Amino acid sequence: MIYLDNAATTLVKPQQVKTAVAAALETCANPGRGGHRPAMAAAQAVFACRETAADFFGLDQPERVVLTQNATHGLNIAVKNAMAQGGHAVISGYEHNSVARPLEAMKSQGVSYTPAYSRLFDQQDMIDQIEAALQPDTQCVIVNHVSNVFGFIAPLGEIDRLCRQKGLPLIVDASQSAGTLPIRASDYPSAIFICMPGHKGLYGPQGTGLLLCCGDGPLRSLMEGGTGSNSLETSQPDFLPDIFESGTMNVPGAAGLQAGILYVKRRGMDQILAHQRAMMETLVQGLEGFQGLCCYYCPQCQTGVLALTCPLPSEEAARRLADRDICTRAGLHCSPLAHRSAGTLPDGALRLSFSCFNTREEAEETAEIIKEMLKK
Repeated sequence: MIYLDNAATTLVKPQQVKTAVAAALETCANPGRGGHRPAMAAAQAVFACRETAADFFGLDQPERVVLTQNATHGLNIAVKNAMAQGGHAVISGYEHNSVARPLEAMKSQGVSYTPAYSRLFDQQDMIDQIEAALQPDTQCVIVNHVSNVFGFIAPLGEIDRLCRQKGLPLIVDASQSAGTLPIRASDYPSAIFICMPGHKGLYGPQGTGLLLCCGDGPLRSLMEGGTGSNSLETSQPDFLPDIFESGTMNVPGAAGLQAGILYVKRRGMDQILAHQRAMMETLVQGLEGFQGLCCYYCPQCQTGVLALTCPLPSEEAARRLADRDICTRAGLHCSPLAHRSAGTLPDGALRLSFSCFNTREEAEETAEIIKEMLKK
């Protein structure tokens, strides 16, 4: 099998992640619910993950790291906090439905939003279109750091500067960038929330995610329940991280996520990104000059996520590749805005995405199989 669907989830995990998950399953109970050894082991595992993430992403307080189920969970918390009073939001033209759908659901609460469509791989156009979309009642700007469809890297530093000039808070969707591109909360002073999954570039288990709470404004819980703290009160605690962490936590997931972050830190994000780009370049070179095939490729502003279109419908191309045991993803990738920006509606695109465990031989073989498939 050749697995090239890492933008959905990294299937191949470091051995350290598997070991950490297994150890937590055997030793950890429910954190914050008891003083016995298994409960304390669970609390230590959760705090260790929180502390490692805070150090990795440049937060001075581990309590500002909220453990979530996935990036969608974190984005819902972020969007519904930032837009709690209604008003207007500007989002990039490459946002996932995890941003668009919460905003759409809040329209009855007086929320409106404008997608700032911009040309693919044109970072200056993205900045210009976001600025042009601002309105007097704009409450926040939301940006997908790296497009899950095209791997397009948003100019986050320049967007942060624009937000600071306008006095607007920024929400960052780091679903495709965390673990591949450096993200330090202090580098983006306007950012109030940075959201990410654990199961992609951080090489953690599925069902894990991180919400970095960088701002100092009032917070509203997304759901309420037991937290192991302030149990006498029927109201939800108003402090981090408890306000966003109700119910039994995914302790084995937290242990595995910490191991994944430590793996990325040891291997180095520069090395991981260079490897992904080298695999993508090998694939593109193998497909070069093939009639009717379009690779959306711009290595200087792209991570290891490659979209392509061909005479076959994308879903049919993905099915034929799956028959040859090559795992890709096709269609709209839960991101119709990105396809509208790039002009790949309504069929979408075939997406091939790399991790640090893919090999040059896999990229070369995939290119040959794609060409063989299209010749037929």
